[in-house]
Amino acid sequence: MQKEVSKIYKTLVCGGEVSLAVLDTTVLVREAVRRHALSPVAAAALGRTMTATAYLCSWLKGEESNLYVTVSGNGPGGKISVSGDGALHLRGNIQVPDVSLPLRADGKLDVGGCVGKEGTLTVVRDDGEGIPFVGTCALLTGEIGEDFSAYFLTSEQRPTAIALGVLLTPDALCLGAGGVFLQPMPGASEEAISYAETQIAKFAHISSLIAEMGAEKIMKDFFGAEHTDERDLVFRCRCSREKAASAVLSMGKKDAEKLLDEEGKIAVHCHDCNTDYLFDREDVAALFGDKNSK
Repeated sequence: MQKEVSKIYKTLVCGGEVSLAVLDTTVLVREAVRRHALSPVAAAALGRTMTATAYLCSWLKGEESNLYVTVSGNGPGGKISVSGDGALHLRGNIQVPDVSLPLRADGKLDVGGCVGKEGTLTVVRDDGEGIPFVGTCALLTGEIGEDFSAYFLTSEQRPTAIALGVLLTPDALCLGAGGVFLQPMPGASEEAISYAETQIAKFAHISSLIAEMGAEKIMKDFFGAEHTDERDLVFRCRCSREKAASAVLSMGKKDAEKLLDEEGKIAVHCHDCNTDYLFDREDVAALFGDKNSK
């Protein structure tokens, strides 16, 4: 059955001592691939980062709260930027969307090689309550899952077992994408921590399981979870022609007209959704309130 929307399912397991989340981000990743014309390895790197960001956004206090994730490694894929809000609207990009690398020796996409093993993962969380929280940790492997586990441990002091994956065809069609997050609650017993570690080992091929079963069935079959909190995840950018027009106005009339003379138009590009907003001479004249502008 064709999937129509990405989902996150959350509940408590292990006697209420472990927070569990399972995400199916297949549709989200497909939209990112479509908008950015991603290569398979770029889609895997960005898709994993979007899945982890969606999980982080699910903990935001309100729909107007915002969260920003940046993965800055030394690999050929360049920087990955993903942002989202408490309404679980997400957007993001990878600096080199058409990056290409040979497969690893085990036949898998080389996400670690794409991202690089040296660099940082940074999370900025703004709940609108004053100074935003900023957490940063060094990249461990560039495979994204291990890097977010390190982030949770070092920046939020919350050990978290994570499995992330994106299953793609050679032409970058996303067949399945998602993740499993097991986070022992504060004060959890050693048994609960061991439970999280044991369970996450079952999800080395999480993207294949998402493609075959879906997130809800994983919750039921692997964890016996019947009653879950279910929410939609949507690729939605905050850009608009109005915001692009404001950017043109901020240039000032003189510089805007100079650019028009040189290029014939002004293009304002949104990196998050790969949309160009074009303004011709008539558009610019209307913006500056000058009908007679050249």
